[in-house]
Amino acid sequence: MDTATFDIAARTCLRFGVGTPGGLSASDEVTAVAGLVGERPSIVLAFSDFAAAPPIGGLDLVRRTGADPIVTWEPWKHLGRDNYDHSAFSMESIIAGAHDDYLYRWADELAAWGQTVYLRFAHEPNGTWYPWSQAGGTSPETYVQAWRHVRDIFAIKNVQNVRWIWAPNVVLDGEQLVDWYPGDDVVDVIGIDGYNWGTSIPGGEWTSPRELFGESFAQLRDFSSGKPILVTEVGSAEQGGSKPEWIVDLVDYLADAAAVSGFVWFDFNKEADWSIDSSPGSAAAMTEALQKALNR
Repeated sequence: MDTATFDIAARTCLRFGVGTPGGLSASDEVTAVAGLVGERPSIVLAFSDFAAAPPIGGLDLVRRTGADPIVTWEPWKHLGRDNYDHSAFSMESIIAGAHDDYLYRWADELAAWGQTVYLRFAHEPNGTWYPWSQAGGTSPETYVQAWRHVRDIFAIKNVQNVRWIWAPNVVLDGEQLVDWYPGDDVVDVIGIDGYNWGTSIPGGEWTSPRELFGESFAQLRDFSSGKPILVTEVGSAEQGGSKPEWIVDLVDYLADAAAVSGFVWFDFNKEADWSIDSSPGSAAAMTEALQKALNR
């Protein structure tokens, strides 16, 4: 069995990753990012719903570039263009074993593929926008039980090449992330997602990287100090401040942050223009910041 090109858990220098609209198969999009910033992403993030087959072809493409793939595995059904069936795969139905055949298929096909892949199941449960959140009717206890059930299916199959990422959103309203934590025994890497919305939304304000991630990092280290931390989604809007300065601050902050092994930039023009090249200055800032971080 192959091992990963690099281990996300092993911090030698800050890792740079990217998620793009085309997902694992969009090697041209990843190449374009590399051209913008002068650094080939060593992590590629993508999304699959619970009706999708294991993306073996995309995994092959990512591995051929020398990067590690992260598949964000979302327990809902994609109906097309930001439209989803929220009720197709409840946490309760996962716990009850209603989708075990599907889970076994993923376990079998990923095991047969044989190379290291990172699965990020049911991310951002502490938010308010997914059905696997409390706002969507899922309690932390039910979420944890469902997460562990999915993980147990892979353990039954003795799948050795899948690494598991648990990834909440940054702390909202003084909450405790530990309430959603499935446990050290079933998590390999702790992810965290955070965005600087600036003034792109009503009532929004410019938020520095330290303000955005500081409390979350403190909580994560407190209840799981032995696990590596990867910022699995991050981006900044342009409105409300200087995005180039924010990018430089982000990379400097993460490079100095204990246990943080890297970050994945969300290179989408979606709710806001998170793209690295939303302005010429932001792309140049990422180039400068990455060169500084990689030469430490």
